[in-house]
Amino acid sequence: MIIEFSGKIWYWRGPAPHHFVTVPPKQCADLKSVSRFVTYGWGMIPVTAGIGQTRWKTSLFPKDGGYIVPINLMARRAEALEEGDTVAIQLEIR
Repeated sequence: MIIEFSGKIWYWRGPAPHHFVTVPPKQCADLKSVSRFVTYGWGMIPVTAGIGQTRWKTSLFPKDGGYIVPINLMARRAEALEEGDTVAIQLEIR
């Protein structure tokens, strides 16, 4: 399954600070329909994420009834991304 959407990069300053993009509600509904087949626990969904020419393996985090995508440092550097940028993301469910 491949899901595509655009969203704004935001920063979370929690105990493990990281940058994320929130998955829109329509795509969250699609993810929830397959989550029980692919989750490995805590509702995490393994994906291969892509922005521009950059691809990386990660997992979607459940948050507030939806999902968020971690945007790692390698991807941010490769695509020259910063907090507040709007990006087009492709997710391939693994």
